[in-house]
Amino acid sequence: MHKFSSYKKFIALGLMTAMCMTGCSTGGRNSGETPPQPVQNETKTEENANQTSTGNNTENGTATNDNSAGSVSDESESKNENAILRDAVRERLGGFVGCAVTGSEIDDPKVWDIITTHFESVTLGNELKPDALVGYSVGTCPGTEMAELNGEQIVVPKLDYSRAEKILNKILDWNEENPDRKIKVRGHVLVWHSQTPEWLFHEDYDKNKPYVTASEMDKRLEWYIRTVLTHFTGEDSKYKDLFYGWDVVNEAISDGTGTYRSDNENPNESLSEDRHGSNSSWWHVYQSNEFIINAFKYANKYAPEDLELYYNDYNECSMVKRNGIAKLLKEIKDAEGAPGEGTRISAMGMQGHYGMDSPSFVEIQDAAFKYCGIVGKVQITELDISASDEYDGTADTADAENERLAERYKKIYQSLNYINGLDDCEVSGITFWGTVDHYSWLQSRSNVGGGNTSGLPQMPLLFDQNYEPKPCFYVFTETE
Repeated sequence: MHKFSSYKKFIALGLMTAMCMTGCSTGGRNSGETPPQPVQNETKTEENANQTSTGNNTENGTATNDNSAGSVSDESESKNENAILRDAVRERLGGFVGCAVTGSEIDDPKVWDIITTHFESVTLGNELKPDALVGYSVGTCPGTEMAELNGEQIVVPKLDYSRAEKILNKILDWNEENPDRKIKVRGHVLVWHSQTPEWLFHEDYDKNKPYVTASEMDKRLEWYIRTVLTHFTGEDSKYKDLFYGWDVVNEAISDGTGTYRSDNENPNESLSEDRHGSNSSWWHVYQSNEFIINAFKYANKYAPEDLELYYNDYNECSMVKRNGIAKLLKEIKDAEGAPGEGTRISAMGMQGHYGMDSPSFVEIQDAAFKYCGIVGKVQITELDISASDEYDGTADTADAENERLAERYKKIYQSLNYINGLDDCEVSGITFWGTVDHYSWLQSRSNVGGGNTSGLPQMPLLFDQNYEPKPCFYVFTETE
């Protein structure tokens, strides 16, 4: 039987099951009336990177009947205590498994041990974002210098690579000492409305002065992408073999409308803020998707041929946003061409910030299949699961929550493996947004949006506060 026929039968079964369930399918980290205020995907910024509190982000909905699988507790006795996550995922999925890490976590020797034992790739949670690369000087430009761009001398802000290089150097050292267990890196992110200093969009890099024109901003865009990619992936860079891919553009689609994120996503948020949780100064300058298309053109121009280039977004399974993302992917794909002439896109990054009940498995599969139909490949890039309302942070509720979490992860993983078996769809990797529960971004509220939205305790990842694997860890070590 053709795999697409199997897919349609599977979807029909899922839809029948979904009709018996309650709840909406927001598909991401956000709930409420339209237009909602988007909740950003990212880990804590440097200002609050060391905070540890409790938080939650809930969603609902479910699908697909899988009574034959058995419960996680039924299988716990047969789990492999010595299983290595990266080997098991590579064997079953055929792709990599990664995690996110920030500078504060990388100094924890127990986290480092988990990373080097179980993960094949790392995403730097904050250190390659624009605000980090200007030394977190978000209120004022840290200084300027002259740069040549296409035969023209332009004034550009000074960049600071030290935070990223601290982590990258540690990974490089590990790779040199362990050539059979190398760790690769995902670059995250070149163009994003949030954690990009507002002064970058203004004359003389002063947010109190007028916005620059789109043509002037385009020079800054090309310079920035060229400089960052050349520094980390250029032929003379010591990091050139470390990166497997880069998120070119992040979260450019609106939650409320499914069209492009505008400069008025949240009317209560001023564009004069140093960096934004919702509103886009990129859109304010361009008033079109030109900056997105150009970002992929410049990334194609300056990135090595073997460096994968991605679009990355959250709430990626909700129907409204899914259709908007698909439209954007097609526009990027339609503009493809040779380096220096057109765009290039390698895969869609489905962030995977899911709740205990939603998005449904049918929604995950529908979204992945839709994106694969345009770009051929998807990756789950920031996977975590927010806690159920039944979990209150106490030991009395922890066992039941661990059971729920393991069952949820199990069915998501089954769905991803099913998708990966379709003729025209590849799931090439899964990245978890963290390693141990107490460092999760869901434990606090970021000042640019995201994380804790309700104050409830969280346990979203594969390892607990004692750095021990949880029942959900063993879901991903099954090889059949």
